[in-house]
Amino acid sequence: MDLGLKGRRAIVCAASKGLGRACAEALAAEGVDLVLNARTAGPLEQAADDIRARFGVDVRAVAGDIGSAEGRAAVLAVCPAPDILVNNAGGPSPGKLESFTEQDWAKALDANLRAPAALLAAVLDGMAERGFGRVVNITSSVVRHPIDVQGLSAAARAGLHGLVSTLVRERIARNVTINNILPGPFATDRLISNFTFQAKRKGIGPDEALAARKAELPAKRFGEPREVGTLCAYLCSTHAGYISGQSILIDGAAHPQLL
Repeated sequence: MDLGLKGRRAIVCAASKGLGRACAEALAAEGVDLVLNARTAGPLEQAADDIRARFGVDVRAVAGDIGSAEGRAAVLAVCPAPDILVNNAGGPSPGKLESFTEQDWAKALDANLRAPAALLAAVLDGMAERGFGRVVNITSSVVRHPIDVQGLSAAARAGLHGLVSTLVRERIARNVTINNILPGPFATDRLISNFTFQAKRKGIGPDEALAARKAELPAKRFGEPREVGTLCAYLCSTHAGYISGQSILIDGAAHPQLL
């Protein structure tokens, strides 16, 4: 299926690896030119070089902390008028409420609520004026199904979902959509980090914790990042203009629900 995106331009955050990179690759496969952001320059430049070579699209790398005003300004200076925005950021560290510091809260809110909100504010009006815009926020299944050690993530990301719900109605008529993807357990560095934390609490090894969790899942496997990338590309396509304000769980039926 041709997604109708050739020649469009996208900003993809946290794109050097994991789910962000998978989204970038899926968009590049459809002929989308990219501006990629991540905090560490080396891996980001490597990702940009690889995507450029494989898909033949224009790829620019802008290293910096998207959670900071300076980081966002640098990205928007390179791409002030994107057709597509993929908001994505590494989740906050796991822990218990009583252990969270003011700095922990600030980092979680900056990366997972304030940064995407600021980018939305910067690009939505231009998208509406041009008559095309797609925003996809990569958040987490913890918004729907909280995990006891993921309070920071659930709180910050739920705030973003609430914000999105206030924005979609006034822009859908101008062909601008905003949707959220809620990944469950995916085979990423983030998954390994979380299970290392949980393994220490249980007094077992990380590999044992991962194997036990995989055995519990209905799919008997963790998701592959490309599966999120493919969903992201479809939501950005010309075929998805009637889908907006949705939070789509992609978790291999780990969290069954009626609605």
